[in-house]
Amino acid sequence: MAVTCTGEGRVLRAAISGEVDHHRARAIMEELSRQIDLELPRSLTLDLEGVTFMDSSGIAVLLRAYRRLGELGGAVKVVHVPAQAGKVLRAAGLDKLMEFE
Repeated sequence: MAVTCTGEGRVLRAAISGEVDHHRARAIMEELSRQIDLELPRSLTLDLEGVTFMDSSGIAVLLRAYRRLGELGGAVKVVHVPAQAGKVLRAAGLDKLMEFE
């Protein structure tokens, strides 16, 4: 599975692994959406440590999670960002919308 989620209270942590490209982005988005709808978190931490490659599809994945958390009055934090994925996400300006560690 490309997404492993753990939740407690209104805090959800999602670890994403493997390639985040146009072949896998839809499945990742669907799983994140399902988990967000189940947990209704106030805080979502996206752990990208296991990501081996990311293209612009990764931007869509993070933006969709960001919008959904915004609807719930929550915030998104992105942690353990690999260098290659960080370049893609920062080039799109996502570091201005959500917290990056």
